[in-house]
Amino acid sequence: MSTDKIKTLDVFILDREFRVTCPEDERAELLEAVSYLDKKMREIRDTGKVTSVERIAIMAALNITHELLTTRLGTGFDMGEFKHKINLMQATIDATLAEQDELF
Repeated sequence: MSTDKIKTLDVFILDREFRVTCPEDERAELLEAVSYLDKKMREIRDTGKVTSVERIAIMAALNITHELLTTRLGTGFDMGEFKHKINLMQATIDATLAEQDELF
């Protein structure tokens, strides 16, 4: 996490405003995380079975943690391996395109 250019950002989760700080270069990822959490919390709230915001937050945290652990433990796909393969494919494409540029 970069410590330079820390920015304050107001975000909304389940219609509540929160002020958070994050490095400027991580803003997009933070907003994506906020959106994902808000979506999960709304799904739980909309079932009507859980009404307390605290309980909704805990249920969302449990669901998201389960998703993460499932991915890490192999019952889902391995995100790290997936990113590694994408990076290798990108490097191969870049190298091939560079070779093609030399031909013309």
